[in-house]
Amino acid sequence: MSTSAVLAPAILPRHIAIIMDGNNRYGKANDLGHGQGHVAGKDALDPIVDYCVNTGIEVLTVFAFSSENWQRPPNEVALLMQLLTSTIHEQMPRMNEYRIRLRFIGDRSQLSASLQALMADAEEKTADFDAMTLVIAISYGGQWDIANAAQQLAQQVQAGKLKAENVSEELLGNYVQLADTPAVDMLVRTGGEYRISNFLLWQSAYAELFFTPTLWPNFTAEELASMTTEFAKRQRRFGKTSEQVVIEQQGH
Repeated sequence: MSTSAVLAPAILPRHIAIIMDGNNRYGKANDLGHGQGHVAGKDALDPIVDYCVNTGIEVLTVFAFSSENWQRPPNEVALLMQLLTSTIHEQMPRMNEYRIRLRFIGDRSQLSASLQALMADAEEKTADFDAMTLVIAISYGGQWDIANAAQQLAQQVQAGKLKAENVSEELLGNYVQLADTPAVDMLVRTGGEYRISNFLLWQSAYAELFFTPTLWPNFTAEELASMTTEFAKRQRRFGKTSEQVVIEQQGH
């Protein structure tokens, strides 16, 4: 009998991360004005959030602006910053209605003072909400994240509060962004590219990867639901054999 026949009942990912790619190509394909593909992409987030909170997903993290995106044309960067500001304003009533906690990860030092203040205010006002956590990655890069964590540990070693030989994977993991949330179970990239583009490198070490040609503005809750169904069918071994996993599941 195959191991798949005796796997545990379908389970949901606790943490879904999405690389929202394909906005510019959507704009070009639909003859929209410059940057308007990003405007269309902003509206695609709402039904995805609705699906996740109604399904019982604990954390949804979306990649809104990477540390590498600062290299884009200045007018596009300015538009993206305006859209991020609009998104936060528009999401707040939904966060209150659904009791969703809103958080942000990334290097805030490069953001405008007004945007930083808006982000901090949104985090403070939703801090006690517990239906789900929506994380927006702004000016974020996975390599920056790991280097930032290592720097914090190095400072402790330099101050004599920590011995270098005591630095472990577990300890470093306590200092990366989202250390207090479940690891990413399921990483989705829209837009047809097959790479993770420096997104949540540490947190996604054992994530199940899903790639779709669907451009982000066309991505629907129905497509995400089909992915979560596929996720439930996959056997997550975390370095163990299939037989070991089956035995453990039977023990539960």
